[in-house]
Amino acid sequence: MVSIEDYGEFETAWCPGCGNHSILQALKRGLVDSGLGPDQILLVSGIGQAAKTVHYLNANAFNGLHGRALPAASGAKLANPNLKVIVESGDGCNYGEGGNHFLAAIRRNIDLTMIVHNNQVYGLTKGQASPTTQEGFVTKAQPEGVASVPFNPIAVAVAMQASFVARGFSGMVDHLAGLIKHALSHQGFSLIDVLQPCVSFNKVNTFGWYKERCYTLPEEYDPTDWQAAMQTAMEWGDRIPLGIIYRNQRPVFESRLAVLEQGALVGRETDLKKLEKIMDKFS
Repeated sequence: MVSIEDYGEFETAWCPGCGNHSILQALKRGLVDSGLGPDQILLVSGIGQAAKTVHYLNANAFNGLHGRALPAASGAKLANPNLKVIVESGDGCNYGEGGNHFLAAIRRNIDLTMIVHNNQVYGLTKGQASPTTQEGFVTKAQPEGVASVPFNPIAVAVAMQASFVARGFSGMVDHLAGLIKHALSHQGFSLIDVLQPCVSFNKVNTFGWYKERCYTLPEEYDPTDWQAAMQTAMEWGDRIPLGIIYRNQRPVFESRLAVLEQGALVGRETDLKKLEKIMDKFS
């Protein structure tokens, strides 16, 4: 029986009141509710405050480069399809520096779960605008306000017919834990964009701001309806929808690779003669 205690308790470097604390709590609960122990998962992150999450769980972890969590996670999943792989980083890391990897992962539909801490700023480097920052938002690096249109990860993922697209809020831990459990059980690329207030550098999108606007999708909402999902993905402002916004069943990338028909690459013996032939081609 897996328990919360199996994942340990660690002192964090996050600010008091940071939404990351709640996301970490929801992640632990989602893993335990899924019956997944620390030895069954791999947490992969890039760089940033959100990326420190992997330091605060007793589990397999890989802390990579800024924006490069998805390539490492994809490689691990392809080498060992039996491993439950989770990418955990922020909006800047995943949608900015890692934007092209985000698009590639959706196209390939690799069976992994991507949890994005979306606080609409670069928190680690003191509050510069991120890809999801709203127009007009003033920072020390953008004193005249952000001039770019914010990136909408939910709309992009739905438009590309990603396998599983959801939005959560760090102020609703029970709901977020449930989304994580659903994502972990889904076969294919799963995105959970988590609205996460930054109490130090984002004084606009606060817990109060989100609580006034966020609502959970009704039971009659059909996440398999692509057109309805596109409309829902574009909803932002006075009302912000939370829940599973879109879901479909597509063949996972791993199922298309003949080399994996014999099982996981992990544990196989290396054919040194074949390796020598390959290396000879480069000599």
